[in-house]
Amino acid sequence: MQNYKLFFIRASGDAFFSYFCTMNFEEAIQQTVAALRDGKTLLYPTDTIWGIGCDARNRDAVERLYAIKERDHSKSMIVLVAPHPIILNIPNTPTNRPTTYILPKKLWQPLLGDTIADNIPSADGSLGIRVPHHAFCQEMIRRLGAPLVSTSANLSGHPSPKCYNEIEEELRRRVDFCVPPLPELLSEETRGSRIVKLLPDGTQTVIRP
Repeated sequence: MQNYKLFFIRASGDAFFSYFCTMNFEEAIQQTVAALRDGKTLLYPTDTIWGIGCDARNRDAVERLYAIKERDHSKSMIVLVAPHPIILNIPNTPTNRPTTYILPKKLWQPLLGDTIADNIPSADGSLGIRVPHHAFCQEMIRRLGAPLVSTSANLSGHPSPKCYNEIEEELRRRVDFCVPPLPELLSEETRGSRIVKLLPDGTQTVIRP
């Protein structure tokens, strides 16, 4: 894995694609999950835009994500989770738009327990959660056996990339492992997810449509 990462960083875009053209979905999954289990940070495709992340149980890896993005801890990150009735049964869930739900602790803790690193939830205890409609993300979560931290692949204050080619070279250098942009892993979505905040009484507030 380390050789792949170094080649990716130092090579041109064309060389990167030619080097990885023989890698398939299964090989990409195996290497990615191995990196996550080793506590590595990750650049990867999601059901929305490209993101960076790590094993959501690993506090040190989460800290490195904040450092990579130069992001203030007051701006919490979200987690991607496996399908669960607590999320799937939220009223008014759209089927055609990836949606992140910001849940109070009383709603997310029954789903995730105490396994989530304590530097992920917001100061008020709330946590952003999304079930990704994306085969690669779902398989990563399944094989890792844990949620995956997700935050947009950009330095804090910089525009979010709409595609792989817009990801800043500096950010690529900072992460430990880069998932290759194989065509079968990419989403057609070019914007961040819809964000909805749920209050303990079930009231919903749309933060980003």
